[in-house]
Amino acid sequence: MSDSRFEKGLQIRRHVLGDEYVDRALAQADAFSQPLQELVTEYCWGTVWARSDLALAERSLINLAMISALNRPHELKIHVKGALRNGVSREKIREVLLQVAIYCGVPAAVDSFRVAREAIAEFDATET
Repeated sequence: MSDSRFEKGLQIRRHVLGDEYVDRALAQADAFSQPLQELVTEYCWGTVWARSDLALAERSLINLAMISALNRPHELKIHVKGALRNGVSREKIREVLLQVAIYCGVPAAVDSFRVAREAIAEFDATET
């Protein structure tokens, strides 16, 4: 594990997902899951999210579309909040989810809109 990539990844992960979420994920890691936390932090956040060719907001929009297509509601909720922290407007989130309806199917979009509404309400209740 590259300490510099891990530290950069931890910084970006905290910025996007929030300290509370990251602290909880790291604290809940045990001997079995700790390597996954390290992998995600170093490679996902410290290698890919740290690249400069896409802004964090652009990466958030891409993630919303992919996670919606994969039907991962827990991850979608976390990343909707992250997108909002990255300055993505609710309107852009809505437009991505409408795009999901066309390319991934209406059921995927219906679930994604439901999860996104919950995430936005939770974000508004805690961040403002």
